Amino acid sequence: MLTALRAIVGRDLRLAVRQGFEGALAVVFFVLAAALFPFGVGPEPAILARIAAGVLWVAALLAVLLSLDRLFQADYEDGSLDLLALAPPPLTLVVAAKALANWLTTGVPLMAAAPVIAMLLQLDGRALPALVAALALGTPTLSLIGAVGAALVLGARRGGVLLALLVLPLYLPVLIFGVAAVDAAVLGLPVAPHLLLLGGLFLAALALAPWAAAGALRLALE
Repeated sequence: MLTALRAIVGRDLRLAVRQGFEGALAVVFFVLAAALFPFGVGPEPAILARIAAGVLWVAALLAVLLSLDRLFQADYEDGSLDLLALAPPPLTLVVAAKALANWLTTGVPLMAAAPVIAMLLQLDGRALPALVAALALGTPTLSLIGAVGAALVLGARRGGVLLALLVLPLYLPVLIFGVAAVDAAVLGLPVAPHLLLLGGLFLAALALAPWAAAGALRLALE
């Protein structure tokens, strides 16, 4: 199983590298979307610091959403998904591997870019560890939930619009607790409860999302 997991993740990472700019589009969107806010609301440090956590998390959420279109679609169009479904590894493992690859190509770069954008938005430096920790727990949850949505709209017309309608309501708990963790760090309040809630959401998504997405993929392939 681990060999199959490594093979699928490695394949998706190689494809992302070959795509070049297209593969990095989500991270570019995150940086540009967050960097535009100072031009919209003004350069006042107090205002920027107050909205920084929400801006960063909303931009990260939308960046992950932008990356979900290519999660299964290319494999579905060229027939690779049929072969993966017929291969010995269970389809749930395939879904988990592709969600992991999506997080490595989207979530990890977002975590790396977030502190730089946070300083641009005048976020208190004390909150940077909480921001990175919250993103480390929240972004894989976004990828797992997004995998379910991507599987449900596979092959549908205007799938991107349907995908957004499906997953955005499910993203709200991650957004709420992620922002709360950063705000708690800024105010000097305990951050651990919010991180524990994010960890619980991640474990729930890890347990349930691959099964739900695998079921949706089977329906799409029939």
